[in-house]
Amino acid sequence: MDETSLRFHSIKNRFVQLWYASRLWLIFAAGIIGTILSFSLSIHTQQGEVILSLNDVAPQDILAPYAFSDESEVLTEQARHRAATLVSPIYDPPDSNVSRQQINALQSALNFIDAVRADTHATHEQQLDDLAAIADIQINQETGEKLLNLADTRWQEIKLESISVLEQVMRREIRDTELKESKRAIPALVSISMTQDQASIVIHLVNGFVAANAKFNQDATTSASDQAREAVIPVTQSFAQGETIITRGEVVTALHIEALEAYGLLKPQNQWLEIALFSLLVITLGITLILYVYRTNQKAILEPRFAFATSILFIITSLGLQVMIPNHIVLPYLFPAATLPMLLAVLIEPSMGILAAFIEGAIAGYLASRGLELCLYVMISGIIGALVIGKAERLSSFFWAGLAATISSAAIVIVFRFPDPATDLAGKATLLGTAIVSGLIAASLSLGLLILIGNTMRITTNLQLIELSRPDHPLLQLLLHNAPGSYQHSLQVANLAEQAARTIGANALLTRVGALYHDVGKTLHPQYFIENQVPGQNIHEQLDPATSASVIIRHVSDGLELAHKYRLPEQVQGFIAEHHGTMEATYQYRKALEAVHGDRNRVDIRAFSYPGPRPRSRETAILMLADSSEAKMRADKPQNEKAIDELVRSVIDDRQSKGQLSRTDLTLKDLDAIRQSFVNTFKSIYHPRIHYPEATAAKTEPAPPKQDQAELETDSK
Repeated sequence: MDETSLRFHSIKNRFVQLWYASRLWLIFAAGIIGTILSFSLSIHTQQGEVILSLNDVAPQDILAPYAFSDESEVLTEQARHRAATLVSPIYDPPDSNVSRQQINALQSALNFIDAVRADTHATHEQQLDDLAAIADIQINQETGEKLLNLADTRWQEIKLESISVLEQVMRREIRDTELKESKRAIPALVSISMTQDQASIVIHLVNGFVAANAKFNQDATTSASDQAREAVIPVTQSFAQGETIITRGEVVTALHIEALEAYGLLKPQNQWLEIALFSLLVITLGITLILYVYRTNQKAILEPRFAFATSILFIITSLGLQVMIPNHIVLPYLFPAATLPMLLAVLIEPSMGILAAFIEGAIAGYLASRGLELCLYVMISGIIGALVIGKAERLSSFFWAGLAATISSAAIVIVFRFPDPATDLAGKATLLGTAIVSGLIAASLSLGLLILIGNTMRITTNLQLIELSRPDHPLLQLLLHNAPGSYQHSLQVANLAEQAARTIGANALLTRVGALYHDVGKTLHPQYFIENQVPGQNIHEQLDPATSASVIIRHVSDGLELAHKYRLPEQVQGFIAEHHGTMEATYQYRKALEAVHGDRNRVDIRAFSYPGPRPRSRETAILMLADSSEAKMRADKPQNEKAIDELVRSVIDDRQSKGQLSRTDLTLKDLDAIRQSFVNTFKSIYHPRIHYPEATAAKTEPAPPKQDQAELETDSK
């Protein structure tokens, strides 16, 4: 390759890397924008702030963040109001004119009764009607009968007694509020020398003419009230740090509003400023996430599906925090904080789960009134859940991660709430129970969402890999029944590759599953592959080299067809397509060259090459090396550790020299670790055995040349 081509490829690679990086930033930027919009759609409170109005019911206990003392306008006004209401109404002195007017009115009424009694021309009924017509006295028929039937002497006594009693009553100060009390005193003023009937008539007559003789003085009373208000000293309101300003369930009063405003705990009216502050917080956290991912997990997140799933999960989590935290007491502790960290730990790696827990905790602390407590509650449970679940290579990992998150959540509740005197025993028990339930919900949600994400976004999860690794999977059963030799070979390669993957920190489970399925294409034509043939009956000896190569190479495309049919994940399909890379079928290619006396121009090497692509991940590269090493090992049968090491080293050097590993990030250190792992595994599988002398020499068929046999073993793979 000339210098111009090298420069072109270098520039092309830079643009590809730039596009990958830009795509990553764009996807996460979309996630950040979505999160900002979600914050804006639900205007909520900042740390320590509440949204309360007069006569609302407080949704939570609100404590004084620090000691505070200041003049209270509400309490001062209440004291002034009390002082003003304690001022007695002021009345003018009794008006004697009112008393004379009432006595004269009574005298006129008595004279009218005299006239009625003396009217001899009127009938008895007319007399009763005339008595009933008196305006100030309501004389019913019974009283009228008594008045008409009285003797003159008795009537004269009643007249005199009535005037006397009314004079006594009206001499006193009578206010409009005391009329009833003055009228109740009339019977005690009637002379005891009078009969019961006479006394009742006197009471009835006087009662109608008792009137207030002291007038209420509004101006004097108002002036006295004003003086009382001005005399009140301003009242101070004080709170100690941690003292309850308003308790949960209490109706909000003006005094509560005044205290909250003094502390600055009421939500500000400038909503745009609040949105801007939240946006700044989310952008800062989002940039932190992007930089971390770009520096540490770039390869895992460059796949758009991972980036999209991560962004959606963060948006959903932020919305959940908004709904469950502000203005609630118990609900924030029910939030399944460990769900997002556990999901990202499984989908990407535990460090991503830890970072997600930090971001969750920061948002929760910003939203909650008890910021530090809820920040640690969310953060610690998420970190513990992510660390315990790891890559979730077992279903029980979710249970143990949920249990660990539960214990850590309960510990935070105990640390912060149990010493708090403002939280009663029932409240502590409720929060502790909620923390326990939260961890279990997080584990259940993580498992359910992982299955949903894996199925909808076609992301390969460990749960899918565990399911695929079961021997009773239909495709593995097909491989076992149709090509038992290839099945046993796949098991050997799976063990070999899995151990090597663990050695260099690659995905061991994915590597094992990919190795189990890499040769499933051989199930359609198993007789063409040497591990499934009867010894001494090689069908390739009857085929020309091109046909022989085509049927061997075809197992890759056949395998991909079966993979699509049985819905294998794309990552597993990659092992089928890449495990031979773009290598050629060496044995058949050499046979073709021999047929044309070594003239390479007469042989199209493309007819003898696998379609590829070359391995694009560490896991598929490990499989390529393990597959070739196992085939060569079975063909050459080395007898000591040195020979095994040389065999493995030759395979790795050959694949490296042919550029098959150039698209992976395997380092020389990784390749050396893989070689050592292969050697150690081979020593335990193919360790040399003692050869016992045969009783009689047996004539055997000459074996094929060692080199050709090894190549045939490898090519038939």
